[in-house]
Amino acid sequence: MKNTLLNEPDTIPTDTNAAANLPGPAELFHQTFHDLLDGIARSTDPFGMTAPIMHAQLAWMTHPKELTDRLVSLSSDLWRLQRHTMNRMLGMPDSDPIPVVEGDARFADPAWSDLPSWDLLKECYLAFTHHSQNMLYDTPGLSEKDRERAAFWWRNWLNAVAPTNYLFTNPVALRKAMETNGESLARGFRNFLGDLQAGDVRMTNPDDFKVGENLATTPGSVVMRNRLLEVIHYAPTQAKVHAGPVLIVTPWINKFYVLDLAPKKSMIRFLLDQGLDVFITSWKNPDASMRDVTFDDYLLEGVHAAVEVARGLTGAPRVHAVGYCIGGTALAMYMAWANRRFAADEVPVADWTLLTSLVDFSAPGEIEVFLDESSIRSLCDSMAKKGYLDGKEMAASFRLLRSNSLIWQYVVNGWLYGETPPPFDVLYWNMDTTRMPQAMHSWYLRELYLHNLLVKPDALTVAGEPLDLRRITQPLYAVTAVDDHIAPWQQAFRINRHAAGDKRFVLSSSGHILGIVNPVVQPSKRSYRVADAHRTDNADAWHARAEEQPGSWWEDWMRWLKPRVGAPVKARPAASPDFPELAPAPGTYVLER
Repeated sequence: MKNTLLNEPDTIPTDTNAAANLPGPAELFHQTFHDLLDGIARSTDPFGMTAPIMHAQLAWMTHPKELTDRLVSLSSDLWRLQRHTMNRMLGMPDSDPIPVVEGDARFADPAWSDLPSWDLLKECYLAFTHHSQNMLYDTPGLSEKDRERAAFWWRNWLNAVAPTNYLFTNPVALRKAMETNGESLARGFRNFLGDLQAGDVRMTNPDDFKVGENLATTPGSVVMRNRLLEVIHYAPTQAKVHAGPVLIVTPWINKFYVLDLAPKKSMIRFLLDQGLDVFITSWKNPDASMRDVTFDDYLLEGVHAAVEVARGLTGAPRVHAVGYCIGGTALAMYMAWANRRFAADEVPVADWTLLTSLVDFSAPGEIEVFLDESSIRSLCDSMAKKGYLDGKEMAASFRLLRSNSLIWQYVVNGWLYGETPPPFDVLYWNMDTTRMPQAMHSWYLRELYLHNLLVKPDALTVAGEPLDLRRITQPLYAVTAVDDHIAPWQQAFRINRHAAGDKRFVLSSSGHILGIVNPVVQPSKRSYRVADAHRTDNADAWHARAEEQPGSWWEDWMRWLKPRVGAPVKARPAASPDFPELAPAPGTYVLER
C-alpha cells in the first residue's frame, strides 16, 4: 500500500541500478526551476523568448566544470584582445583576435579596423557574441530543440544590441552626420517617422511600385471569382498553345504576383512564351467575417474549383498542376484527396510540380523556434479574438530568422545614415502581406506543423476523404532551394518517400524566393542539381549522384513538362462566353489590403 501523502511505496527498493539512476541534487534543482520557469513563461512569455535562455543558464549553473572551461577560453580571448589593443594603440599591425564572420557586412567600413577605439569596441562585441552563442549551442543537459530556441532568441538579442545599430557607437553614422552637417540625421528621422507610420521597418519605398502598373502586368482575365479566390487565365503570347492547361496554386500567405514581377523576371511570361496555357490562383485577403472558413473550404472552393475552371474553359480532361510553398502543400493534399475521391482514370490532374513545399513537418527548419504547444496556443487565442492572423505578424516572424539582413540593415541605413532604400520588387512583394482565417490557420498549424499528420496514412481527413500520400501515382517534378530556411531542401526531399509516381527532383541555388524566381538569362550566376528520385532514396544519396547544371532549372522543367501537356492547338483567348471576364488581370483580390 502506498503512502498517499508522500506518494512513496511502503518498502524501499533494493534495485541498486534504480538507486544509481535517481537524480542527484543538481538535477533536482535544475528540474524544479525548469518547471517553475515553464509555468511563469506560459503566462508571461507565450512565444518562449526568455524561458529557453533561462533554462540554458540553469543548465550551466549545474555543470560548473564545463562552465569553468568556457570562462577560461573567454579569458584567453580577452587577454589576446588586450594585447591586440595595446599593439594597435602603439601603431603596430596586428590581426583581429576574433575575426568577423564571413558575410557579416556590419563592420566592413575601414573605421572599424583602422581606429583602435572602434576596433576595441568591435572586438569586445564579437568576443562576447562568439562565446555566448557557442555556449548556447553546446549547453549540457538541454534537448536539441531547447538549445536551438535559446540560441535563436539570444542571437536576435545580440543582433539588436550590436554597436552598429546606434548613433554614438557607429563611426560611419557619426562621419556621415559631420560630412552632411546633420542632414543625414534629418533624413534618417524622416525615415524613422515614415516607418513608425507604416508600422514596419520598410525595406523598399512602397511608392515605387503599383500592382497592375509596374508589377503583375501580364495581360489576362479573371474568369472565376468566389469568396476565397479569383482564377486568372492569361492571354496567349503564341499563335498555338499546348492543349493541356497549366494551373498554378499559389500560397495564400503572400500574393500571387511574385511569379509575375517585372516582365524579364516573370515565370508567367516565360511559360506563355513557351506555348503553355496558364491559369493561376489569386486568393482573397480575408477579414474577420471569414473567421470560420476551414481548410476543407480552401481545398474545395479553392484548389478544386480552380482545377474545374481550367478544365472547363479549355475542354481538357486534366490539368498540369503547380504548387508553390504552402500552395504546394495544399496541392499535395488535393492530389491525395483526388486519388481517393475519383477513379484512377478520372483524377483531374495529369502531373504535378512542387516548388519549395513541405509535406513532412517533422523538421520544418528555422521556423520551428516558433512552433510548440504554448506558442501555437497563444497564437490561436490571438486569432480567435480578431478572426484572422495579421500578415504583418507572420512577416515579422520570418524577418527575425534573418534579423541582421532583413531588419537591422534597414534600420542602420535608413535611420542612422538617412538613406532611401533602392527600388526592389521582391521586397515590395514581401511587404505586401495578407491575412489568414482563424479556423483554417489554427487547423493548419496544429495538424501539420505540430502533429505532422499529413505523412501518416489516413490520419488526416479533409473534405470527407482520409489522405494517404502513397495513393498519388501521377508524375512529380519537385524543386527546392539550397539556402531555403523556410522549407529546407532535405526536408522537402521527403515527398519522394511518400508519392508513388515517377519523380524528378531539383535543388536550385539561392533561397525560398530567388531559387524559384530564377529566369533564364545569359550569362547566369545560377545553377541547379537535378536527377530522378526514388522512394528508397535519402537526400544525401540523391545529392551525390545529381549532376550540377549551369543556369536556370526552368529549362529542365520545360524538357520534363512539354512532352506531357499535349499537342499544339489554336490559342484560346483569356476569356470565353462560358467564362467571361470579370476583371482584367491582375484582378481585384490582389489589391485588397
